[in-house]
Formats: sequence, structure tokens, C-alpha cells
Amino acid sequence: MWLKPDEILLKNAFKLWVTEKDNEYFVLQRRRGYGEGGGGLTGLLVGTLDTVLDSTSKVAPYRILHHTPDSQVYWSVACGVTREEIFQHWEWLQQNIMRTLSVFDSSEDITSFVQGKIRGLIAEEGKTSLVLEDDPEKFREALLRFEKWFEIPTEEKLVTYYSCSYWKGKVPCQGWLYLSTNFLCFYSYFLGAEVKLVISWDEIWRLEKTSNVILTESIHVLAHGEDHYFSMLLHLNETFSLMEQLADYSIKRLFDKEAFEREPALSDPLQITKRGLEAHAKSQQFRTFFRLPKEENLLEVHEGFLWVPFSHFNTLGKICLSENYLCFASQDGSQCHIIIPMREVVNVEKPDSGSRALTVFVRGKKALRFSEVRDFQRLANTIRSRCGISASPQHSASPEAIRGECQSLINHFEDNPEDVTLMVGQKDSSKAVSTEALMTVFHPQDVENLDPKMLKEKMKEQSWDIHFSEYGRGTSMFFTRKTRDLIVRGVPESLRGELWMLFSGAVNDMATHPGYYTELVELSLGTSTLATDEIERDLHRSLPEHPAFQSDTGISALRRVLTAYAYRNPKIGYCQAMNILTSVLLLYAKEEEAFWLLVAVCERMLPDYFNRRIIGALVDQAVFEDLIRENLPQLVEHMTDLSFFSSVSLSWFLTLFISVLPIESAVNVVDCFFFDGIKSILQLGLAVLDYNMDALISCSDDAEAVTILNKFFDSVTNRDSPLPPTVQQALVSNNGKASHVGVDISELIREAYEKYGSIRSEEVESSRKRNKLYVIQTLEDTTKQNVIRVVSQDVRFNITQLDELYNLFKRQHFLSCYWTMKSPALLHHDPSLAYLEQYQLGFQQFSELFSLLEPWAFCTYKSNLSLWVFRLIDENQDGLINFKEFCCALDTLYSSSFTNKLKFLFKLHLPPAFTGSPLHSEKQRILHYVPVPEDSSHLTRLSAFDLPEDGVIKKSPERGRGRIDLQAYLKQWQNEILKKEETIKDLPRINQTQFIQFSKTLYNIFHGAPEEESLYRAVAHVTSLLLRMEEVGRRLQEPSSPSESEKAAGTSPAEDSSTEQGPVTPESCDTSSSHNSQDAGSELSDTEWSFSFEQVLASLLNEPTIVDFFDRPLNIQTKLGLARVAQLKLKANKGKDSKGN
Repeated sequence: MWLKPDEILLKNAFKLWVTEKDNEYFVLQRRRGYGEGGGGLTGLLVGTLDTVLDSTSKVAPYRILHHTPDSQVYWSVACGVTREEIFQHWEWLQQNIMRTLSVFDSSEDITSFVQGKIRGLIAEEGKTSLVLEDDPEKFREALLRFEKWFEIPTEEKLVTYYSCSYWKGKVPCQGWLYLSTNFLCFYSYFLGAEVKLVISWDEIWRLEKTSNVILTESIHVLAHGEDHYFSMLLHLNETFSLMEQLADYSIKRLFDKEAFEREPALSDPLQITKRGLEAHAKSQQFRTFFRLPKEENLLEVHEGFLWVPFSHFNTLGKICLSENYLCFASQDGSQCHIIIPMREVVNVEKPDSGSRALTVFVRGKKALRFSEVRDFQRLANTIRSRCGISASPQHSASPEAIRGECQSLINHFEDNPEDVTLMVGQKDSSKAVSTEALMTVFHPQDVENLDPKMLKEKMKEQSWDIHFSEYGRGTSMFFTRKTRDLIVRGVPESLRGELWMLFSGAVNDMATHPGYYTELVELSLGTSTLATDEIERDLHRSLPEHPAFQSDTGISALRRVLTAYAYRNPKIGYCQAMNILTSVLLLYAKEEEAFWLLVAVCERMLPDYFNRRIIGALVDQAVFEDLIRENLPQLVEHMTDLSFFSSVSLSWFLTLFISVLPIESAVNVVDCFFFDGIKSILQLGLAVLDYNMDALISCSDDAEAVTILNKFFDSVTNRDSPLPPTVQQALVSNNGKASHVGVDISELIREAYEKYGSIRSEEVESSRKRNKLYVIQTLEDTTKQNVIRVVSQDVRFNITQLDELYNLFKRQHFLSCYWTMKSPALLHHDPSLAYLEQYQLGFQQFSELFSLLEPWAFCTYKSNLSLWVFRLIDENQDGLINFKEFCCALDTLYSSSFTNKLKFLFKLHLPPAFTGSPLHSEKQRILHYVPVPEDSSHLTRLSAFDLPEDGVIKKSPERGRGRIDLQAYLKQWQNEILKKEETIKDLPRINQTQFIQFSKTLYNIFHGAPEEESLYRAVAHVTSLLLRMEEVGRRLQEPSSPSESEKAAGTSPAEDSSTEQGPVTPESCDTSSSHNSQDAGSELSDTEWSFSFEQVLASLLNEPTIVDFFDRPLNIQTKLGLARVAQLKLKANKGKDSKGN
């Protein structure tokens, strides 16, 4: 590696370097203790210095120095890990530099020329790979150490590195921590004691900051059941944040199969940088705080003051800009923030350049005045440019254009009167989009009704009108503490839909996607998928007591919203609890608004909640448990196992308390949720447990505790609700019998905010990240146990061996995803598959893992044999092998009887595994069994060795869209049930070409065995015997004519002689293979011989040497231990070989 020229005053400082080559201007040196004559005390001291010192020129074992004859100063210009690498640099200097140096007159000119050349080489190397790093030169040095110390594929991207101490037991080891895209690595070397640690991010269970008496501040990592502590970090918070981000990135990419298509900084795992991760984290925090769409990225941040008209003073805060939004959040504790869509900005003015102020004018005669902005000129220019780009077409349309569009619509409806009825919902209620909230249709407010509840509702409306007049209304409204106070008191029925849209950010989604929902409805209705089937099943279970969902109007609207969302997001499709939530949204929001509210909840506010494993809900339950331990110690002392509260509270989180509270009370909870997010649900959960503390402590079992909570929820009422009894769902009879006195929901929410309002959203997010790793790994461990339990019934491996096999299989699956986003495992991931099918291997991954675990050394043709095994065990012919298929194949080779092992080898040489000769022809490589759907016709042109996973074709439908062939599923299921045990009589006969290859496979298996010679003789004897038997049988069966008899007689001696010339070798078998295959195609086409499995088995049973070889017990445990170590090395070596080629 070329180094930035660095001055070295002493040529042989402390005698640590040995000169290997030198000339007039350059010296090549080797680090003492490396290479020939290394080791001893010198080697120990040098190795320790190399680890502690932060300079690659001191760490790399080889280096090249530049000097001039009349100077005592030396310059380091290159270093290398291997002798070959440094000699390549030396030769380049000899050929390209030495000839030129003779023309210079002065030493200064020579040194300047050499330095310029070296810097040019470094700049050329860093144009692509290091251009995004903060300090390219130091990063190149760290990258050299990373590649030297850890045997990881060269594709792996190093993100950053830190000096730290690693605690191995009670002893700290000073060394270097390396964080890469897929691995956490540590290296230390001190007086001969080397510590090397490599942990992949997907193996981590816990990642947290800890402190104790010995370690004031450290980072705790739990992986493989072992605890690892890293301390003495100069920037601990920065290090921990990056570790969290890399772990989360790995989890999303490998477990959730997320492709990060909209995030360029994360879309390519080979280009991940520290700067990109930090920018991504800031953008994510920015979007979460301001409830902005996922497409928004934080572009600029400015500090300044905003004039707050309702308080009549300037508040200090940060001005944040994204592609389409201008946001401000205060920093002085006033909890004031505002969101301005760029489409609403009319103009930007700078009244006085001396005051560093600017005024932003917004539609609706509103202006925002920012002052004391350091870079106010840049801020103004950015806003102007963004407003020009983001100008909404509906605002810029001219009056003439609008009149023209209206006239065209009038003409259209005059020609097509049926479209008018369709738009107002009178013809087809299943397709018409409702333009009114269901509550206004089924419970219109009576303006003349002046009962106390309605009067209180009017007072709430007046309070909000006053708030709107002071703080603004719509997208440009100020969010303050007073806004939260009004939310806690309860939102008026008439404003609920509008405020939900505003607080969730759904109002911006709908404004920027006009006509999107209507288009989705047209595309999605009429499709038949797993999601639509589940939706139809749950439609009438959604708030069945409410009048709106006892009619076709409400049911049709619910169907359209859920089906449209399943079509929009097939990764989620439809999950239970979405119907209950959507039903409530439809009560207070228009149909299109309800759709965008559902988008905001599922994709931003409750991430990962509505999927197959409800990971988001489980994570928030873990957060809830942490909050219980922190805020309710009395309850923790009585109930040490808090998992009870996790099981009870699952429905609280999934449905936002809608499923446990009466609807008129639950909507108040939803009000708080849209304003404060999941924090409000956690606060309310704590308040519920606190309210029932005494009763829960005194209960004797879980069933009694569940009864207590159910009775409490039945007693919750909303005294201010103006809804009539036909709409309310509170059960009066149950309330009368309940042990609880009626609890008003507004009082319960107010108590929750008073007692637990100090919980910060940042703390909740941090706890989510910390618990997510543990939740996912727990689910993965449960999946592993289920898979092992199923597979153990069909194999002879014990549970420990299956556990290790599963870990190797899963890791091999991940290795196909580590360094690419184009892996078929990512592109064709289907979350609806059963747990047994979640991790699968294509041919390339299977071949690598099979080569580590195969019981015999297969000598040559290993790739072909692994291909035949892959084809044979891929029963459903989808180009993928699941764990059960893999284990069953290994079990046959390791633990089965001689007959079953031979039958497996015999079937390897029959279709579909073996497709004929010649072995290396292109036809042999093409996987003839891969089905070709309409959209995958291009796969027929690709070979098994060209595809990374052999053309992964998924037969399972997506959750969201696409038709399902249910009959095909039922037929496949029936075939699996009726499948009977295969007998040796069911096997077809093996022909000439197949038998020749079968013989060669046996030679390959026996290669290297102690009794190799006798095994070869036995195979030759069996081959000769089978050929004679076939020849005799053919003579007896055929009414041969003289010519045919002569032809047959002429071939027999040749065959006999070929098999009786002493022991047959693989080379002679190759010769006979080509000779016989040519003859079989011409002279012997009418008399080609074949054998049945019974004949082969009977012949081999007469050879005790072969029987003993296959019956010899084989222990897979040794192979498993070697495979764990070699799995990553094999990938690294293959990467180096391909890079070298």
C-alpha cells in the first residue's frame, strides 16, 4: 500500500527493522520478528509495539523508504502485509521512478518528484473507495490492519475504528475495535498473547451502555451466550451510536429483508460510511420528531430565533430543512415547534442584512420571522430554490386552466350520466369512495340539542377555536404545551378527523399524492390474495356493535381501505388488529383520510407492528416492562415475572386500547396517540397498573389479575361523550356489577400525564433499539427450536448436532446477503412462508457448505457432484434447499445403512440429478428443473454457475397482491400426505453413461482412503462382473442373427479386456468413459446395456472392503467444529481467488 510520504529521522530506530534490499534512492526493510529469523523476545516486543502504536508504517511487516545520498532524512512511501505485495511496489519503483531520477540535479528536486508521484498514486486509489472518508490517509492505514488481522472477504467495508480496552475476564486488553458493515472485530497483541474477536452483527443479543465499580463507562455486547465489554473509549457515545446503527442496519437487511431503495447512503453494503450512517440517524430522528414521510432527509440545520406571536417574544431553536419541509423546534423548554410544507411558502424576504434575519411568508396571510441566523443568506436561498421545485401544481394553475378542466368534466358527465351516480355512491357502494366520515352519517350532531353533554362539547369547540386563532390552523399551526393540554381534556367530535390528520402528518401525505388512493382502489378491488381473503373474514368482526358497521356503507368503506393498503404495501399486506384500528379511523375521518392515517400508523408511528411476527409490538412490550421496573417497584417486588404484563398488554399496543375500552373512551386514547405517539400508550398502561396496584398485589394467580384488569376497563366511561347509547359500547349491566367505581377516561389520561409525563420520546426510542435485538434473537431462537424439533423426527443427529448444523446453515444463508442487495434471498423473500422455509440456500451457498461437511473427500468433479446432490434433494424443484432437505441428505451419508447410502449415490446418477454426458457441456450446467413463470423467462438463459443462488423462483404468493392457485396447493399437500416410502424396486435402471459416471464417483469417494488400492480393485471387479452379467443376459434374450452375434461377440472381449487389466484407476475410467460414450452413439446404439439397482447392490455386497468402508461409523462432530472455523475463511479465500483472476 502506498503511503503519504512521512519523514523518518532515524533509519533503524531501536533496531526494529532489517534491510532486505536497497539502492541509491530507496530501501526495502522487514520488521524484525517477522519472516525468517522471527520470534523470540524480539518478536514479542515488536508485536506488542505494533498493536499499541497507531501507525501502519510501524505495524506493517514490510516498508519502503526513500532517501537521497546527501541527506540523513528518510521518507516512508510504501508498506505491505506480505512479501509479494511489497516486492510489487519495489519493482514498480525500479521500472517507473529510478530511470527518471538521474536527470535531476539536486536532492530536493528528487525528493519532491518522488513525493509528488506517490501522492498521485494515493489520490488515484482513493478516488472511488476512500473519497467519502473523513481522513483518507489514516483510514487506509486502518484498512490495512483490518485486512491483515482478520480473515474476512475483501468485499467487507470497514466503517470506522477506535482504540479501546477489551475485558477478557478480569484482565483488560488494550487494542483496536473495528466496526464494519457486517462485523464487530477487536484485535490485541501484548507480549505474545494475541486476542482476536470477530462477531457478526446478526449474532448480537444485547448491545447497551453499562457502568459499575470497575468499569465507569463501557459498552456491553452479548453474543453466543458470552458477555463482551469494551471500555477506555475516547468517544464512547459516538461509538455506541454507530454500533447501534450497524446492528439495526444488519437486522433490517438480513432478518426483515429490507432493501433501503429510498436511502442511497444504505442501499449498497459495500459503500457504508460513518458519515452516511450519522446522516441517516439524524434524518431518522428528524422524521420521527416532525412526523414526516420516509422520503424526507435532513439537509440543513441552522440555529436561530423565531418570533412567536402568541407569546410576543423570540424563542431560541433549530431550523431544519428537508427536501419539502421547513421545520422549527424550540430549545428553551417551551416545547414549541412548527412544520411548514414548502408548497405553502409564498415568498422569502431579508428585511435587514445587518440583523441576520429573514421572513418566510406562508399562504393564508401568515409570516414567520427568523432572526440571528448565522448563515441566513444560505437559508434564504435554499428555501427559495426548494419552493420553486416543490411548488404544488394545484396552487399554480391559472383560472383559465381551472375553468377549462371544469368545462371538460361537465361535458363528460353530460355524455356519461351514470358516472355521476357512481361518484356520489348511489350505484356501486363497493367502488365509490366515501367523502364523509361515518360518524357524521350515522350520528349527525343536533345543533339545537342543548343538554349538558352537548353544551360541554360546544365549550370544547370554542376552546379549540380560540387556540386556532392564536396558534394558527392547519399545516402551519404552532404545536405547544397548550395544544397537549387541550388534547388531554378531549377533542371535540367535529374536529377529531382534522386533528388526527394534522398530528400524524397524514395531511401532508394526502396533499402530495392527489388521486393516489382512488387509483389504488380501482387496481386492488377484485384481486384475490391471501390478504383479501383475511380481510373478508374480518370485515364483520370490526366494531360489530356500531351501527356504521352493521350496514353496507361502513363495511364497503372498510374493505376498500384495507384492500388498497394491502395492495400498496404487500410486505405487510393485512394483519389482524388493522381492521379494528381502521374502523375507528373511518368513524371520524373521510375514507381517503382514513387510508393515509393507516399509512402513517403502520409505516411511521408503529413500525414493524403489523407483520407476521409483530416485532414492533413485542419490542414495545419489552420497553413497557422496563418502565414498570423503573416506575412501579412495588408491583415488581410482588410479581417478579413481568412476562404476564407482556401477554396482557399485547392487545393494548396493537389496537391502541380500542379492543379493551368502550369506543367512546378509546377515541380519547387515540387522540393522545396521534399527538405524542407510543409514549402516550406507555404512560396510560402505567397509569392503569398504578390505579389497580393494590388489587394486583393481592391477587393469587394470573387469571385473577386478568379478571381485575378486565373489570377495570369495563368501568371506564367518557362522561363528556355526546354520542347516543346506540353508539356507545359501555356495558351498563357489567358496570353495575363491577367492583370498580366508574373511572372517567379524561381523568385517567390526565393522571397518566401528570405521573408519567416525564418519560421522554428519546428515551423510548433508545429503549426500543436496545430491546429490539433481544426480541428478534428470541424469536429466531424459538424458530430454531421449532425447526430442530420437526427435523429431529426424520434424522439420526442429536439435538446438539442439529443446533450446530442450523447455525451453520443460517450463517451460510446470511453470507449470501452480506455483500450485495441483489441476492435472491433478499429479492424473493416471502414472509408468508413457514418457519422451516425462512432460511434457504441456492446452489452456490449449498456447494460451499456441503464441501465443508461432506463425509468423504470427493477428489475431482466436486462441483459437479454437489450439483447432483443439490438437484436430488431439491424435491419441489424451486432452486432452493431448506434445512430439512439439507439435514436429511447429510443424515443419509453419515448415519444410514449401506443400502441407503448406495441408493443415494445411485440416484445421484439418475435424472433429475444427473442429466448425461459430457459433464462440462453447457447443457449439463443449465438447471432444467427450474420453472419459468411469465416474468422470469430470462432465467432460462442463465446457468447454475452464473447465478448467485441459482435462479431463485418462489412458488409461494406474496401476501399483498397476485392470484393464488389454491388447487395447486391442495394437490401438493395431498401428494405429500400420500407419499409412500420408496423401495429399491421403484428405482429406474442406470444406463451406460450413468453407470460409467457412477463408477468414477466411487473412485473419487475412495481416493485418499487407507485401503484405496483394495477399494479400486473391488470396484474394477464389480464393474467387470456386471458387464459380463449384462452381456450374458442380452445373449439369452435376443434371437440374434449371425451378424448381430458377431457384432456382440466383437464388443465383448474389448469390454472384458478394458476391465481386467489389473486395478482400474480414475484415469483409465476417464478414457473408457469417452470411448464408450462415442461407441454407444454409433455402433452399439441398438444394444446399449443398463443395470438395475438390485444388480449393483448384490454385486457390491460381495465386496467386503466396500461394505466395510460404507458401514464404518462417521462422526460429524469433528466436521462441525472445522466448519465453524472455515466457513468465513472459505468465503474470504474464494473472494481473493476471484479478485486475483
